[in-house]
Amino acid sequence: MMTRGTQAVILLAVTFASAAAISLAPPIPQDPAYHRFADTRPVGMVPNGWNVLSNLAFLLVGGYGVLKALRMPAGPTTGLIESRERWPYALFFAGVALTGVSSAYYHWAPDTSRLFWDRLPMTIGFMAFLAAVVSERIGVTAGLLLLGPLVAAGAGSVVFWRAGELEEAGDLRPYALVQFLPALLILLMLWLGPARYTGGGYLLVVLGIYAVAKLFEALDGAIFSLGHWLSGHTLKHLAVALAAGWVVHALETRHAMAVEEQT
Repeated sequence: MMTRGTQAVILLAVTFASAAAISLAPPIPQDPAYHRFADTRPVGMVPNGWNVLSNLAFLLVGGYGVLKALRMPAGPTTGLIESRERWPYALFFAGVALTGVSSAYYHWAPDTSRLFWDRLPMTIGFMAFLAAVVSERIGVTAGLLLLGPLVAAGAGSVVFWRAGELEEAGDLRPYALVQFLPALLILLMLWLGPARYTGGGYLLVVLGIYAVAKLFEALDGAIFSLGHWLSGHTLKHLAVALAAGWVVHALETRHAMAVEEQT
């Protein structure tokens, strides 16, 4: 079995290699067309109605997840063996809930200044979830020690982009790294690290749903043109909320691997 030290070295090597690779790429400016979404229909008094209202899913799932993470008793037969494991999950779900507010704010009147607030809580969610998986696959102490720096790095990527935008030199490379590197590292940890809980395959489901959500986002107009019911971006919101809901489901149904072995 691979030692934790070896696992950590591999993960750090992949992280540094990814950061080096993206630093060699040319700067990625914010596309002005990003703010032009396919579905701009109002719903009642709400402009861009479904892109705004679909954020309620984030608020509901995130709020429920925060309560679940904070109130779940710790023990081998619950979804958290140690009580301190709850903090990355609580922060992850808080990021999801805050995304519901900030994304609704952005979609009400999309522009670059509002997009900053849309992206900021998303990076909190990405990095807190990565810290949660590190806790389970590498070590609880390692995950908790990384939680603060990871969240700071995620938020910093958005601050870096916004500061550049104010100087008309916005660069999305760090934000792109924060969006996609956690998924790669989680896949590696599934391969490298022994499972601490049953149902570890939920991570593949979460990553799969997130991949589908990004596809919905890319096909925003094409999906809307099929019947003018919902746009790809609205479906993206619902899919990401479903992925967060699947994390809640995992916490509610899993237990320690040692319990599985005894039954």
